[in-house]
Amino acid sequence: MQRQSRLKRELQLLSTEPPSGVSCWQVDDKVDELRAQVVGGPGSPYEGGVFTLEVTVPDRYPFEPPRVQFVTPIYHPNIDTAGRICLDILKPPPKGAWRPALNLSSVLTSIQLLMAEPNPEDPLMADIAREYKYDRAAYSATARSWTEKHAKPLNVHNVGHKRRSGDPAEPAKKTRPDLP
Repeated sequence: MQRQSRLKRELQLLSTEPPSGVSCWQVDDKVDELRAQVVGGPGSPYEGGVFTLEVTVPDRYPFEPPRVQFVTPIYHPNIDTAGRICLDILKPPPKGAWRPALNLSSVLTSIQLLMAEPNPEDPLMADIAREYKYDRAAYSATARSWTEKHAKPLNVHNVGHKRRSGDPAEPAKKTRPDLP
C-alpha cells in the first residue's frame, strides 16, 4: 500500500513538474512497470538524444531501489550492452547508496548526470572506460555516432511532454548491437 501511494505521488510530480529533460510514465497501468525517457545533456556526446529506460519498482520500494536499465543502446563506460547501469544509488546498502528518501525523479536525474559525467573508475565496460580516459576524442565520436543512430527523437516537439499510461510510447529497440 505504501509503495502504491508513494508511486502515485511521485508519478504525479514527475508529470506536473518534471526535471529538465526527464519524463516517466506507467506501462499499461501497471504500478510496478514504468518507462522513462532521458534527454542527453548539452555539451555531452549524447546531446539531443532521447534515451528510453525500463523502470521496475520492487515490492519493497522505497526500501529497495528501483531496477532501471536502458532500452536505447548507448555507448558509455558505466552502462553495459544489456542496458544495465553502474550507479551507486541503484544499489542497496551496504555496497550502494540507495536510501528511502530518494525517489524516481532523483534516480532519473542522477542517470542524466552520469551520462554527462561518466565514472571511468567504476566501469561496467572496461574498454570504453579506457577509451574515455586515454582517447576522449574517439570515445566522444563513437558515443555521438551511437546517439545519432539510436537515440534521435522522431518528433522534437514531443520530447519531454507529459505522458499518460494510455499514450502510445514510441517504439524502442530491444536488441543491442555488439560493441565495435
